[in-house]
Amino acid sequence: MSQRMKRSWKSYAAVAGLAAVMGISYELFVFPNAFAPAGINGLATMIQYLLHVNIGYVSLLINVPLILLAWRKVDPGFARRTLVFVLVFSGVTLALGRMDLSGIAYDTGSSAILGPVAAGVVSGAVYGFVIRQNGSTGGTDIVAAWVRKKHPEASLVWLIFSLNAAVAGLSFFVYGCQFEPVILCLIYCYLSSRISDAILKGGKSAMKFEVITRQPEELSRRLLAELHHGVTVLSAEGMYSETPRFLLICVVNRHQVVRFQEILSAFPDTFAYVSGVTETLGNFKHVA
Repeated sequence: MSQRMKRSWKSYAAVAGLAAVMGISYELFVFPNAFAPAGINGLATMIQYLLHVNIGYVSLLINVPLILLAWRKVDPGFARRTLVFVLVFSGVTLALGRMDLSGIAYDTGSSAILGPVAAGVVSGAVYGFVIRQNGSTGGTDIVAAWVRKKHPEASLVWLIFSLNAAVAGLSFFVYGCQFEPVILCLIYCYLSSRISDAILKGGKSAMKFEVITRQPEELSRRLLAELHHGVTVLSAEGMYSETPRFLLICVVNRHQVVRFQEILSAFPDTFAYVSGVTETLGNFKHVA
């Protein structure tokens, strides 16, 4: 088996495992606590609550047409991974729905907030990792991928916000005209969004220093020797003094910021500013 096929199978296996985790999370943390999570699955959860139709069937009914759309209009690989996720998620929820999980499910317990907190964290992690596998959890993710394919400049923030707001608003009436399900839905949405954003940005966040100096060689040698990251040097000119300067660009790990500042303190004629880098791509590693 070629390396490409091995990576492909590992990707599908990862998506299937993540879908199973999501299904278990719904059974243990969402359904017992009477609230609706975000997106299409939130609507499906309320349908299950009102009509006692397992979310597995509703998820299939909603997502299969969307997956066909993704196959034709977005990307076959994306569609296949989404199909794997939806099938496994539906299968897990259907199987667990036949079992008595009251002994291990988190049902309010000491705090009604803990169920949505746990579900939101799991959902955010699953979503982030599935997207990194070029798949999706279905629902609005497919619609978003299709719209971005046709209109890369389009922003879907308001569409997703409106859908989640509608789910939160409907949950007030579905769960007995109480505000608690609305609050729990908002907590779930917030945590899921924050966790997924952190995972999508990856663990490759860094800090970028841009330094104006007259001593590029000496400063570069110290940065290379002590921080073990590359330095890019560009010619520059100070417009106020009309004297030549050099611009040093260096991207370092966050834990190296203090050491970078200590090195700069040895060059009092330098001027530097720092900005956050959400993710690094390519050859960002220590050099010998």
